[in-house]
Amino acid sequence: MATNRSESTGDSDSNGDRRKVALITGITGQDGSYLTEFLLNKGYEVHGLIRRSSNFNTQRVNHIYIDPHNVHKARMKLHYADLTDASSLRRWIDTIQPDEVYNLAAQSHVAVSFEIPDYTADVVATGALRLLEAVRSHISATGRSHIRYYQAGSSEMFGSTPPPQAETTPFHPRSPYAVSKCAAHYYTVNYREAYGIFACNGILFNHESPRRGENFVTRKITRAVGRIKIGLQSKLFLGNLQASRDWGFAGDYVEAMWMMLQQDKPDDYVVATEESHTVEEFLEVAFGYVGLNWSDHVVIDKRYFRPAEVDNLKGDSSKARKVLGWKPKVGFKELVKMMVDEDVELAKREKVLVDAGYMDAQQQP
Repeated sequence: MATNRSESTGDSDSNGDRRKVALITGITGQDGSYLTEFLLNKGYEVHGLIRRSSNFNTQRVNHIYIDPHNVHKARMKLHYADLTDASSLRRWIDTIQPDEVYNLAAQSHVAVSFEIPDYTADVVATGALRLLEAVRSHISATGRSHIRYYQAGSSEMFGSTPPPQAETTPFHPRSPYAVSKCAAHYYTVNYREAYGIFACNGILFNHESPRRGENFVTRKITRAVGRIKIGLQSKLFLGNLQASRDWGFAGDYVEAMWMMLQQDKPDDYVVATEESHTVEEFLEVAFGYVGLNWSDHVVIDKRYFRPAEVDNLKGDSSKARKVLGWKPKVGFKELVKMMVDEDVELAKREKVLVDAGYMDAQQQP
């Protein structure tokens, strides 16, 4: 699906005005897909950087992908690159000449970061530095100083610091992922202060959706709810049920990213619902929605406990609400029900394949 070097960027819209051009790393992820939809609706031309994989990893953007040979309709284009490859980052920035750069790419699984800490640091921390340096050197060479840069931060950076957590709350990261995000945050601040780049950090608290990866606890729960309800699964294995998180809808949060880059001055913002709920509360809503009792199906497995736990994250997003005019539209229960609805339908389709003998349902007990 990735295209070769594009012949031109910033095509004109129906009024003859040059379209804004956005470059997104992590475009195939949950946030990247929602941000792409949002920017396309705003009239942008969107370029995404994707890693080469032996398996297609573009499922989340397939519904908006148009073959680049259809020149007048294809406003989203994909290119091979990697945050571990500085030369590819600089080459595509020079070629695409973006107006806005959104760095969403990461090894974003907290528990997995304990298993592959070196890789996590290389992609999340040093990867952000490589991209910032590519933007800086591009500006220096071309004089295109209007470029604006967004760095995806994480509430995990606060770690064990008690809630509520705001922009001035000290970081106390509790995982290689969180430490790496702290480094990326400060690299962004440094390039803003040292080189005058319009660079913003968005410290986003947990944001979920039906597009969330299945190994994240929220989607793991709603996926299991669907399969249990349809009869494809009976048990769900989880770790710490008392961990409390500030959960919002990813579709709401990508709008805040864009808003940050439309301001007169670059700054850092916390984006959160300002409500905190435990994993157990998530279970109660998700299972209760389909008439099930979560305690009949959930088994605690110690392998899912982290070496260093983060007990409670709850954001103070008053700055984003005041300065950006942003506020969440989807509430906690609405979010959970949205995810369960999607995963019940997915389980129904899965059962058709199982009943026809095309799939083995016994992947989980």
